[in-house]
Amino acid sequence: MQWLNYHHLLYFWAVAKHGSVAQASRELRLAHPTVSGQIHRLEEVLGEKLFAKQGRNLVLTEAGRVAFHYADEIFSLGREFVDTIQGRLSGRPIRVVVGCSDALPKSIVQRILAPAWRLEEHVRVVCREDNTTQAYLGELAANAIDVVLADTPALPGSVRVFSHLLGECGTVLLAAPALAKIYKRRFPASLSGVPFLLPGPQSMLRRGLEQWFDANDVRPRVVGEFDDPALSNVVAEAGLGVFAVPEVIAEDIRVRHRLQRVGRVESLRQRFYAISAERKIKNPAVVAICEGARKDIFASVPARAKAIRRRAQP
Repeated sequence: MQWLNYHHLLYFWAVAKHGSVAQASRELRLAHPTVSGQIHRLEEVLGEKLFAKQGRNLVLTEAGRVAFHYADEIFSLGREFVDTIQGRLSGRPIRVVVGCSDALPKSIVQRILAPAWRLEEHVRVVCREDNTTQAYLGELAANAIDVVLADTPALPGSVRVFSHLLGECGTVLLAAPALAKIYKRRFPASLSGVPFLLPGPQSMLRRGLEQWFDANDVRPRVVGEFDDPALSNVVAEAGLGVFAVPEVIAEDIRVRHRLQRVGRVESLRQRFYAISAERKIKNPAVVAICEGARKDIFASVPARAKAIRRRAQP
């Protein structure tokens, strides 16, 4: 059996956490060559490169990302072990690591995760973010993360994973009040020439919108593209364009950012998935997340919108 040298793993973890060998060396109070040499030894033992150079910076490789998540768990568990022995901890929390696609609006992610924090047990939710769902599949297979939240199911490939549909909803177009007042008339024909804020190219919503534009012979004037949906909310609030959101969070975003509806597109369906390495999910926090989404978030969109409007009234 090949034993892992935890000093080597600690040096790697420190470099990954601080972003450079120099900073990690200062924190560890070790010489730069010592830290670099020990990481090279770890890479030799594992048979994988953990870092790649990107200009002057070091970035984690795919193997490095998996190693970092395991190291994070190992050293977190070590701290909890010391605390338990010294009487400072009553019990270890359920830990659930969630990979979140950048294409998902943050308010959707918050609502999906909320049931995990309502469990009687102490739950620690660790959120990771990446551009694509596919980037997480290796980590799922290696049990480095427990579940991936995404707007697309996993594509067939070498990694065996399962896509669990959480729910679906229509799409709502929002804009600042001055724009909405103009463009909601004769919707959707009124959208031709309208300044529009599109999601990034990785988003399923982007593809759906472009198909819907073609089907309705609508040619908006694209003024911005955003991988991060939260940024498009802020830009729209500034009155710079119309943008699309899932219906389940449309009323919440409308109230929070002082926007108005331009129109609703029932046919433009948005779907949300939990992707796991197991067909039957066992982690109690992940079970709560999936069941809560199906029963509470996507079950009654109109009733939720009405409740939000009522709360927003003075």
